[in-house]
Amino acid sequence: MSTLAHTTMTAARPADSGLAGSGELDRYSYAEAPGADRGSAPSWDGAEAEIGRVGRRAAGNRGRGLHGQLVQQLGQMIVSGDLGADRPLVPEEIGQRFEVSRTVVRESLRVLEAKGLVSARPNVGTRVRPVSDWNLLDPDIIEWRAFGPQRDDQRRELCELRWTIEPLAARLAAGHGREEVQQRLADMVEIMSHALAQGDTLTFSRADAEFHALLLQVAGNRMLEHLAGIVAAALHVSGAPVSGCDRLTEAGVAHHRRIVEAIGEGDAGAAEGAMRQLLTVHPDLDHAEVGVPAPREH
Repeated sequence: MSTLAHTTMTAARPADSGLAGSGELDRYSYAEAPGADRGSAPSWDGAEAEIGRVGRRAAGNRGRGLHGQLVQQLGQMIVSGDLGADRPLVPEEIGQRFEVSRTVVRESLRVLEAKGLVSARPNVGTRVRPVSDWNLLDPDIIEWRAFGPQRDDQRRELCELRWTIEPLAARLAAGHGREEVQQRLADMVEIMSHALAQGDTLTFSRADAEFHALLLQVAGNRMLEHLAGIVAAALHVSGAPVSGCDRLTEAGVAHHRRIVEAIGEGDAGAAEGAMRQLLTVHPDLDHAEVGVPAPREH
């Protein structure tokens, strides 16, 4: 195992989303706009219990500071439905309720607006946007949905998305394989194998996430590479695994190893087939058809 393999185990989560720039979002103050509807302002009753629940679940939130914590708390409440669509968010009330400054509230709302969760308009104020406007591919929103009432739908949708893009990435990677990348992929497999023997779930999941992110990055397709963060978020979220590949099994490690071998041999068909086998079995279902995702019930 190379020295590089050990260094990849230090990061378990994709980078946090950055702040939106100034410019357009600074076109007006986040203070309550004239004519905003105060009568339907959100009730913060019970928010303390919700905040505590969010804080316990969002381990990735540690170290973000007040701004990151408020983004996490408000984002989780919006995604969970506690703050429903079209509900007004009055900055002064948020600041008082969460005991943060006006600047912290302003910056947090900018981030939520960039994620499509809220909209801020003159003479209207800041309001929660409907689900259809959310950036559902944002890693934070993926994580928040995984903790809310939509958790089952989130896992299924992530499984279906991965099943669509990762076999193609494996096929393309076989045509763009480079020796150093193949070595890194092989290192991840060896780490997973060792973690399996030790029953080390955390190390296994980190190596698994690194493996799949690398595969998307070396496929030679910039759009697929852009989806690497989504796959990493899918593998990071708590709860039941989203596919058969992130369970500690000998078969799972073997499929990963076969993907590496196929890429090294330049065998695109074998690489794609091995990835399909890896992603086929959904752990929440009693059966799955080879070659297609398990059918959903409507």
